[in-house]
Amino acid sequence: MMTPHFVLPMFFAGLLAGSTAAQTVEPFKPAAKPGAEPTTTLAQQYREVSERIMAATMAGNDSFKKLEQLCDDVGHRLSGSPQLDKAIEWAIDSLKRDGQENVRAEPVMVPHWVRGEESCTMVSPRREPFPLLGLGGSIGTPPEGITAQVVSVKNEEELEALGDAAKGKIVLFDNPMQPYSKEKGSGYGTTVRFRGKGAILAAKKGAVACLVRSVTAHSLRSPHTGALRYEEGTPKIPAAAITTEDAAMVSRLQARGIPVTVTLKMEAKTLDPAPSANVVAELRGSQWPDEIVVISGHLDSWDAGQGAQDDGGGCVQAMESINVLRKLGLRPKRTIRVVLWTNEENGLAGGKQYAKDHEAELANHVAAIESDGGSFRPEGYTLECKDADREAVAIEQLKEITNLFASFGATRAEKGGSGADIGAMKPAGVVLLGHDVEGSTYFDYHHTLADTLDKVNPVELSQNVAVMAVTAYVLADMPDRIGSRPQTQESNGASK
Repeated sequence: MMTPHFVLPMFFAGLLAGSTAAQTVEPFKPAAKPGAEPTTTLAQQYREVSERIMAATMAGNDSFKKLEQLCDDVGHRLSGSPQLDKAIEWAIDSLKRDGQENVRAEPVMVPHWVRGEESCTMVSPRREPFPLLGLGGSIGTPPEGITAQVVSVKNEEELEALGDAAKGKIVLFDNPMQPYSKEKGSGYGTTVRFRGKGAILAAKKGAVACLVRSVTAHSLRSPHTGALRYEEGTPKIPAAAITTEDAAMVSRLQARGIPVTVTLKMEAKTLDPAPSANVVAELRGSQWPDEIVVISGHLDSWDAGQGAQDDGGGCVQAMESINVLRKLGLRPKRTIRVVLWTNEENGLAGGKQYAKDHEAELANHVAAIESDGGSFRPEGYTLECKDADREAVAIEQLKEITNLFASFGATRAEKGGSGADIGAMKPAGVVLLGHDVEGSTYFDYHHTLADTLDKVNPVELSQNVAVMAVTAYVLADMPDRIGSRPQTQESNGASK
């Protein structure tokens, strides 16, 4: 085992004197006769308090200040790195200063991959360096590098058609990502498969290394990294991403019958797992404190750029959401728990460890929200739940909640994915929500050196804080759990 960069804090509960001083503010709730249906919608019930939350948030909050500290003072935060250790310490200190309750680090062991020095140089038909980012988890090359001819293919079918022609060569997967469209979204889900399994496919054909076209539809010769997979029984070969421009050029040269040879050098290596932690803080509920609504983002990032959009913004959205509520003296009936996940990018160890550590209380997790799509203008939420009936009810209730965000244009409420980290809670029946934003430019910066603070609009970041704060408050305060059909009892026990 490697020597830890820092000693993880183990006991943070009960550190904050006076943190329970906020008063309980009860939103209007209509009177109902036994057995009668509620006479107002959630939007009507929570309109006044939601407008108060949104107005206060947009008038001023500390989200951009927090993100500036995380990005400029800490920087990128790859699992196992001293920078991630520093980010954990920063988050704990920041949450304590805000007066949050039960601030703590929950230990997690994470993968520890180190990039080292790397380069890719085209040596024929002419000499030119290619910008390069090795894929997370890749092995390295021999010290002298690997010099070999490149064969370019668009997909699995073209690779298969090569037969033995890929043996001893470097396979390039030049699969363009489709431009973003409002109807179809990004083409990320289709194109990213070559980043994930390209090294496996190429190795099975006898290739000595693998290159992938960066997973983006727009590039200024910027490579995009990300995690790969290896397969037991298949040789491990080095793998890296090159820019869309260079991938396209190699394919054009090959189409004209001009061989392309490159020298690939990578010092990448995987070390022993390292200690890390999820960071947790709470706004304790006034009536049912053991029932929990999680709001979250992931604190780790790739070792390129500053991790501003992916996912520093998601973290400060969650941190500032409970800060806004606390400053307003708003304490919902249930507990709102902030979780800043570790190791989302190359292992999901944080989400998995949380589900394991909190297994006994997952039945009391009412909902979980994750923001991991950037901090662009909010558009609403997508939702999923293991129980189809509960999911259907929850979506209808979510539509009432997002109706509160019409002024932001954030009214989306539909079935869809949620978040990679909170996905580990799905088997327990937790209602999972993905915080959705306008994502037309997200993959321009995703996993690149360009994912920096200047790409975040402070007004849009504040809008996301406002939407998350209201959503968390309503979910934590509504008479019945989301996904449960409305009850009229003073206690919510019948709806569990």
